[in-house]
Amino acid sequence: MSKDAAVYTHGHHESVLRSHTWRTAANSAAYLTGHLKPHMRILDIGCGPGTITADLAELVPQGQVTGVDAEGSVLERARSVAEERGLANVSFAVADVHALDYPDDSFCVVHAHQVLQHVGDPVGALREMRRVCAPGGLVAVRDSDYAAMTWYPSVPELDGWLDLYHRVARANGGEPDAGRRLRSWALEAGFTDITSTATAWCYATEEERAWWSGLWADRTVASAYARLAVDGGHATEEELRAIAGAWRTWGEAPDGWFAVLHGEILCRV
Repeated sequence: MSKDAAVYTHGHHESVLRSHTWRTAANSAAYLTGHLKPHMRILDIGCGPGTITADLAELVPQGQVTGVDAEGSVLERARSVAEERGLANVSFAVADVHALDYPDDSFCVVHAHQVLQHVGDPVGALREMRRVCAPGGLVAVRDSDYAAMTWYPSVPELDGWLDLYHRVARANGGEPDAGRRLRSWALEAGFTDITSTATAWCYATEEERAWWSGLWADRTVASAYARLAVDGGHATEEELRAIAGAWRTWGEAPDGWFAVLHGEILCRV
């Protein structure tokens, strides 16, 4: 698969957007928010339904935030979020992170959450993010690391889920264990001033377990990921149904616990 032909593994099924619309600057970009100033111009790459984008816009009231995504249809949801929150300093556009349609030095901050794990050329994407970031600005990237995800209690089919997800994502041209590679990719892209951190999402309450297990159970049988798994010969529909059932079994365990580790980098241009 060519570097510019990677497929977004999850697609934009309701079960995927259910997860994406939960994301906020507080739970997904805290490593960045303390560096923001009211006047800043921010580019939010892979903005999806725009919840993080809207939070960033609120944090730079005298600035401007541009949210971009490769999928134009999801931007209607993002525009609705901004409109509902009365934000006048945010706009949205379709864009390809490998070839951003912006001049050099256009933004104070270039942010990408859960993007580089899905692209064909993460190093090239980082170079492009650096190009449109002004000197002294920040390129901020956060990605999960699937191999580092961990849970309790053990449900054997969830080990099968993790193996399957790795195979599907890599067949699509992505790298699901991106979190651990961010610093390496940034160095290869030419950054020299890099701050590396890690944070996690944790799902343990009854409500959190029901939400997380439910969206993954639905995603496993009904999203683009499910179609790619079957069409690519990675799993049968019966196997996917078994994995979905395992997700619900885990979600019903009163002692259930799930952690999603993320790698983070702040790169000063």
